Amino acid sequence: MALFTYLVVALGVLLIDAVLELAFITSMVAWLHNTASGTFAVNFNGSTFDLYGIPKHFLVDQGHSSNGAAGTAIVLICIGGSLVLFLRSRPNIIGAKATSFFYGAWLVILVLGLMLTIGSLGYVFSVTNAHKGQTIDLDAASKTGNHKYALDTWTPQNWFPAMLKLDLADESQRNDIANHLRIMRGWQYNLIPLFLVQLTTTVLAILEFLERRKTRPSAGEYDSVKRTSGEQKIVATATP
Repeated sequence: MALFTYLVVALGVLLIDAVLELAFITSMVAWLHNTASGTFAVNFNGSTFDLYGIPKHFLVDQGHSSNGAAGTAIVLICIGGSLVLFLRSRPNIIGAKATSFFYGAWLVILVLGLMLTIGSLGYVFSVTNAHKGQTIDLDAASKTGNHKYALDTWTPQNWFPAMLKLDLADESQRNDIANHLRIMRGWQYNLIPLFLVQLTTTVLAILEFLERRKTRPSAGEYDSVKRTSGEQKIVATATP
């Protein structure tokens, strides 16, 4: 019973963390498609030029993978797991065999979801670190005209720190970039607790499953109990 309680608590914590991850990513995507898709005024050599808020070669697959990991944790692991645990507590609803099938499928999804989160965690940090320290060439940026900055490839967590190093003409735009950069780094580093909580949930689910198998009577024991009960009924019926 203690393992089941821990499992329910872990699912609750995982749901909260995954929702937080999804909210951070959604906020970033909305900003990228709205404010950041426009231009930002930059002071350079005594004049001002407009720089698009998103470069030409912008890497966003790591955001998609993290979004997928968070969505899987919310829908398949937390919501799906809650439904499976409910059905397991009331096997008469769909039958014991169907309940066992769905619980086994959920355990498989737990492991696959954990692998997805591990892959997203490694991918996001490796891609971000590979572009660490990049800077924007101001001379080239000032000559882009009505085009996006085309030098190098960038992740959101690398491009916007580079923009903050520029002499932005509008202080409100600088503050806006800084605030959304915190959100971008927030979903990146939140992948670490998401992985840890998901790992804990997976281990607890497997341990709880094994514990229930130990305490559940085997098929042979069940048949033995059934035969003994039947013999007792026959004796009771035959006795005058």
